[in-house]
Order: sequence, then structure tokens, then C-alpha cells
Amino acid sequence: MKVTNEIDKFLTDSQLSFTRTDNIFIVTIPGTHKLSTTCSMSIGTSALTLNAFVSRRPDENHEEVYRWLLERNLKMYGVYFAVDNLGDIYLAGRVPLSCIDEVELDRLIGCVSQYSDGAFNTILELGFATAIRKEWEWRVSRGESTENLDAFAHLIEPQL
Repeated sequence: MKVTNEIDKFLTDSQLSFTRTDNIFIVTIPGTHKLSTTCSMSIGTSALTLNAFVSRRPDENHEEVYRWLLERNLKMYGVYFAVDNLGDIYLAGRVPLSCIDEVELDRLIGCVSQYSDGAFNTILELGFATAIRKEWEWRVSRGESTENLDAFAHLIEPQL
């Protein structure tokens, strides 16, 4: 199948880590804030379907998190934020097979990368602030590094 070969070639040329089973590609996309995003690309009879896990269900402020995601959906290309029946957050999309070429694959993988990585810290701040504070306090009490929590230091400082 032409699309299968196109995807395989693109992922290989892009040096992205992936596995393939029949018409499904599982791609690991590296990030900065979110270390990596796993994206499945499934080739159907008429469309390529993309699904990427972004975050588990927020512990708190569900409405605020989901509203923020919906507002972002208005500005996105190719994929959109969605939640499953558990409240976990994903990126999802469906693109006609006739549109799939190297340029479109680059755009779609780039969008998954940008949207997942770019939203990650905000999702954590809005939906997991209490857990971040507890983790920070626990690490400080044990003399452990808080370096990977530095992006959230503003959540720790006393509220005036």
C-alpha cells in the first residue's frame, strides 16, 4: 500500500522511533516539557487516524483544564484535544489518505509534538497543582533535588 510505504519512509528518514504492526504505526515523539509522546497512526480504508496520549485525568480543576483544552482546539491543525471515558487527555485526528505525503506527515507529527509538549506544563499546573506541591515538599524534606519541578516553582511560593 502506497500510504504505508510513505509513512514508513518518513518515520525512518526522520529518525523517529516506531514499531509497525500491519497498518498501525506506534511512534515515539521526543519532547522538552513532556519527555515523549506516544502516537498511534492507523491506516484505514479512507483515512489515517492519529491518537496520542497526553495526560491522565486531572486530579483537580477538571472544568478549567477541559475548557482550556477546548479553547486551544479552535487554533489547532490536523488533531484536536479529546478526553476518554476516564477523563484522560489525548490528541486525536483523522486525515483523508489522499492527503498523506511527506509534507503532510511532517506537519501532523509536528503538530502532535507541539500541541502535546506545549500544553503539558499548563495541564499539570491546572490539574495537578496540589500533587506538585506535595511532591516538592516531600523532596525538600528528604533533601532531594527539585530540579525537574523548577518549571512549577511559582506554585510553591507563598500566596500573598
